[in-house]
Amino acid sequence: MKKGKLRIYFGYAAGVGKTYAMLEGAHEAQKDGIDVVAGYIEPHARPETMRLLDGLEKLPTKSLIYKGIKLQEFDIDAAIVRKPQIMLVDELAHTNGYGSRNKKRFQDIEELLRAGIDVYTTVNVQHIESLNDVIEKITGIRVNERIPDDIFDEADQIELVDIEPLDLLERLDKGKIYQKAQAYRAMQNFFTEEKLIALREIALRKTADQVNHSAVRMDKNRNSAYTKEHVLVCVSPSPSALHVIRSAARLAMAFKAEFTALYVGNAETESFSDEDKLRLRQSLRLAEQLGAKVSVVYGDDLPQQIVEYAKVSHVSKLVIGKSAEQPFWRRVNIVDFLSQTAPNLDIYVIPNGRALEETSHRKFYQLAKLHFSVSDLFKTLLMLVIVTVVGLAFRYWNFSVANIITIYILGVQINAVLTKGRIFSVISSVLSVLCFNYFFTAPYFTFVAFSPNYPVTFFIMLAAGLITATLIKRIQEQVRASAEKSYRTEILLQTNKELAQSDSVVDILEATAYQVEKLLERDIVVYPVEEGVLSEPHYFATGQSNRTLATYESYKEKGVAEWVMHNNKRAGATTSTLSASKYLYLSIRGKNQVFAVIGILMTEKSELEVFEKSVVFAILGEAALALEKEILREEQQKTELKMQQEQLRANLLRAISHDLRTPLTSISGHAKLLMESGQSLDELQKNELSAYIYDDAMWLINLVENLLSITKLDGDVELQLTTNIIDEVIEEALKHVDRHLSQHQFSLELSSEVLTAKMDASLMIQVLINIINNAVKYTPVGSMIVLSTQRLDGKMVVEVADDGVGIRDEAKLKIFDLFYTTGNRQVDSKRGLGLGLSLCKSIIVAHGGEIYARDNYPKGAIIGFTLPLVEVVLADGE
Repeated sequence: MKKGKLRIYFGYAAGVGKTYAMLEGAHEAQKDGIDVVAGYIEPHARPETMRLLDGLEKLPTKSLIYKGIKLQEFDIDAAIVRKPQIMLVDELAHTNGYGSRNKKRFQDIEELLRAGIDVYTTVNVQHIESLNDVIEKITGIRVNERIPDDIFDEADQIELVDIEPLDLLERLDKGKIYQKAQAYRAMQNFFTEEKLIALREIALRKTADQVNHSAVRMDKNRNSAYTKEHVLVCVSPSPSALHVIRSAARLAMAFKAEFTALYVGNAETESFSDEDKLRLRQSLRLAEQLGAKVSVVYGDDLPQQIVEYAKVSHVSKLVIGKSAEQPFWRRVNIVDFLSQTAPNLDIYVIPNGRALEETSHRKFYQLAKLHFSVSDLFKTLLMLVIVTVVGLAFRYWNFSVANIITIYILGVQINAVLTKGRIFSVISSVLSVLCFNYFFTAPYFTFVAFSPNYPVTFFIMLAAGLITATLIKRIQEQVRASAEKSYRTEILLQTNKELAQSDSVVDILEATAYQVEKLLERDIVVYPVEEGVLSEPHYFATGQSNRTLATYESYKEKGVAEWVMHNNKRAGATTSTLSASKYLYLSIRGKNQVFAVIGILMTEKSELEVFEKSVVFAILGEAALALEKEILREEQQKTELKMQQEQLRANLLRAISHDLRTPLTSISGHAKLLMESGQSLDELQKNELSAYIYDDAMWLINLVENLLSITKLDGDVELQLTTNIIDEVIEEALKHVDRHLSQHQFSLELSSEVLTAKMDASLMIQVLINIINNAVKYTPVGSMIVLSTQRLDGKMVVEVADDGVGIRDEAKLKIFDLFYTTGNRQVDSKRGLGLGLSLCKSIIVAHGGEIYARDNYPKGAIIGFTLPLVEVVLADGE
């Protein structure tokens, strides 16, 4: 479906006339015969604006009740059903009421555009996401209703509605925008001349940037050459990260560059507080909304990871935030390091206006991490007691003090391994020094030390204990992070292996669901998509879950999956679309279609972590490639089958058109001779001519029977399998064989047992006729032909043996191929098309049997086949 076009009426403040201009544009379009409907117009206390609604069709609003308040919202479903050419929807940045399908109105408008409906809408400059922090600095007001930049940047037309700030203030003073009391408050805060001038300048620049962006987009569509920039922004859970991301987005917009957001995780990521995890998710979500491609890498050396990614991804500009104050032992000048290791990289450092707030937050967070555990405290004290007892024993045995110091340091290290919190390593180190001073320095059992060397000893003990304990904790965290990363990497590799071994769409979807379930330990539901319609869902529950497919269907969430299929976007829990759902729905999609929709249970666990989400997307990407490959393979098989069928038709027509002439000419010639000379011919001559006519007619009948059988096997007709006794089938077949069989010595050697098999009797009769006729044609008159049956290894074996000239070894490999005939033909078999034995092979294989050709000793050939036997249980008395 052709996507609709978006026209935005853009202003720098409320009251500039956006809605008025939009309604005027709607009337002009209506005069041109275009179908225009007012979907939602914000009620204004401006009579001249509301009068413009007269003459326009108005779509009824949707009523919602939230906390006892009745809300009137835009009805997206009614709009799509009505489907006018142009839909008017005011207030692009509006947040929909609770219970609406989409959280934001711009998502409603995206649905309208995908449905092929053109949209007129309005928005102010302060609602654009990347400008949010700039607007906040100018006005001192934080705007909560915002739209992603790509909605604005990708608009087909921007209508800037402009008015002088002094004229706007005059309108405000006259009460044309707000009521008197509200207008007075606005003039004291937002509506000041200085702020309005700044906002107007930003709006003009943004409009100019959008025009340039549209021009570049058109050039790209024309494949014109241009220099490509790539902007990389580093994301972190810092409170200032949102400001850094918006600055990078504006830079990417200004340079018309690719935009990537990079998050570097490390061992400390797992120990983030819930607040930090929430901020990190918000930062990554903001980066996605601003058009960035999000990438996640892991490593402890942050600067080195950034440099390596920048080099591999051909980044031209790097945007980072100025870090809050670091401890002196961890202080690294990241800018200097990046400048030295990547001299060709342009680095933009964004000042952190919240440095004090971030520093205090970090200190508070470090204190919050120092959680106590009674069990770990008990382990620490117990280890201290054990070490002290060992030290007293060493002193009793006159060991040196150095050995006792080593024992205490060893105790600190063991304690670091046994306990979880770093605070217990600090406690263990401090208490070890105090115990050593109390028990092992003179005077004993006091905290006084006479020797001047002991303070140095105490310091070295404390430092050694803290350093080793810190290193052990860091190694433990790295081991845990490496194990998790290795586990997830293994899942990706296993996914690739499972998908490569899958040979059908169902197998691919099952393998994908199993891998996602294994990664997330959550219930998974999968909807295959066939010809643009959702198929029946498949439910994959974890071992701990008590949910079933029936439980899932009771939630009635299929409509969410259908929305994802039609819109090719995520929806459900943790998203802004249909967020009341219990499952997060994602599409498995290729370039031009959705192959399936997968749902992930989100009710019992929190939102997916950053790395989990990236791995899930990687798995779904692998699944999409596998599905696309499988679908292409199936289409290729269908194409090859059609080509084979067309080739078969061509070969049949070519063979038939050439070889039918001889019997038809013979029949017509002999029949004409009988009509013209019938009286002058004796009985022997008449019988001879009639025999010629009969033989040629029978040849034609057998050819037609073979052609009909081939047509039946090439189609989708199922075999009519019934249990038959082979002796009865042979008896029927002998009634229709070549009459020249009487010129040979023919005998039957049937098994004494009753042999039965599942078969299509008519087709099996055709097989026997073809094999027997083949023996008649390819053996001289008077030769021996034997038809035998027997049981062998649980199978029925049927063979036709002759003592003719036999079959060459090279011919045995091709004798069952279509249109293949041997060179050893008898005079009366020169019209063979090579259909008979090929048809026999197709029929036998379709019955689950095998057909073969071998030599008959001392001479001749044997053609036989096998069929699976069926045991028939007879009733008593039969």
